[in-house]
Amino acid sequence: MARDDITQALGALDDLTRRLRAECPWDREQDERSIVPHTVEEAYELADAALRGDDGKLLDELGDVLFQVHFLALLLEERGAGDLAAVAEHCRQKLIRRHPHVFGDVEVAHAGEVLANWDRIKQGEEGRERGVFAEVPENLPGPLLARKVQRRAASSGFDPLDAQARLDAARATLEAVAREATHETIGDALFALVNVARGARVDPELALRAAAERFRARVEAAVALAEAAGEEWSEIPEERRLELYARARLNEDQET
Repeated sequence: MARDDITQALGALDDLTRRLRAECPWDREQDERSIVPHTVEEAYELADAALRGDDGKLLDELGDVLFQVHFLALLLEERGAGDLAAVAEHCRQKLIRRHPHVFGDVEVAHAGEVLANWDRIKQGEEGRERGVFAEVPENLPGPLLARKVQRRAASSGFDPLDAQARLDAARATLEAVAREATHETIGDALFALVNVARGARVDPELALRAAAERFRARVEAAVALAEAAGEEWSEIPEERRLELYARARLNEDQET
């Protein structure tokens, strides 16, 4: 798509956003507090589409997130605190500043150095809180909060475990859970697994959500197998449910 087409499409979306704000009773009532839960929901739907590799769904969800950006920027504009152009320019300047290996003379050997430089530059920016864990949002989902604090510690120089040591630490925490499953031992095990995911460059939130989706699909398939056999899922013995679940999982493996 040509630059003119992109500019025209974005301008048309901006026009539509302004009209909705002016003419739609629901849109007129919204503020940041009421709209942000929708923004978070759309971001999760976007992540799900990306994880599934569904380009059609990804295009759709990107549009929903883009509308959220336009709408929130319009709220800024209404109170004279900025506008969409200011948002875009602020983002552009920030990306230039935090990529000195692209726009400056800094050299990096790998992606880990890019992240370390990013965090170092971010902490030195005007108006930023100071400290290793400054500006880590407390309302992040648990796996993302764990990964965030681990990454911040690593960027400060505290990341003593290599890949094998991360796995060993995770095994040790799981063994502790096996001995006594408590709030603390389970938390330590989850935290250690997030550290393994971070080392493997796997998003723990998306990985957990994908696992939950796989489990749901298998249970639904097992229920369907029961119904096909004339059985009521809630009434059959536990052993039979496990058998059907195992069959559903086997069918899944054969299809992939």
